[in-house]
Amino acid sequence: ILVLFRNPKDTAVSFFHFHNNVPSVPSYSSWDEFFSEFMNGKVGWGSYFDHAVAWNKHIEDENTMIIIYEDLKENLTASIKQIAEFFGFSPTAEQIQSIADRATFQAVKDKAQETHGAVGSILFRKGVVGDWKNLFTEAQNQEMDAKFKVCLEGTKLGAKLKYDVYCKA
Repeated sequence: ILVLFRNPKDTAVSFFHFHNNVPSVPSYSSWDEFFSEFMNGKVGWGSYFDHAVAWNKHIEDENTMIIIYEDLKENLTASIKQIAEFFGFSPTAEQIQSIADRATFQAVKDKAQETHGAVGSILFRKGVVGDWKNLFTEAQNQEMDAKFKVCLEGTKLGAKLKYDVYCKA
């Protein structure tokens, strides 16, 4: 099982835009309204934090690999190699590079219409790390920090998420 996580702040921002751009999903009148619902787990697919806590229980299962979106952004070729090895493949350096070239956010976004149809342009918006800084208020920042501390600080998944690196102003 390959599980992908993204830091909770960028996840919230990405999810907000997803909700407000996909016609078949409920939209929100404001970021503040969405943030409140997100923090209370009242958004589609439930609570980010409940989901993370549940997967943290399986982080050491031999058939589970948890990867972090930010790690993919930071070093895609190394991440592809790790994923391949997890599934028992031994790709050559050239194969890894070929996959990486086709798997960058921009490459996937450029083909989104072809691969995902009309929703493609909505699914692949910016793909950057740290976009949360453009929407979060200081109070929301503190609320998310407190929730992370309660739910994930000191856990293996919490450490893997590198919250202090990606979620501190």
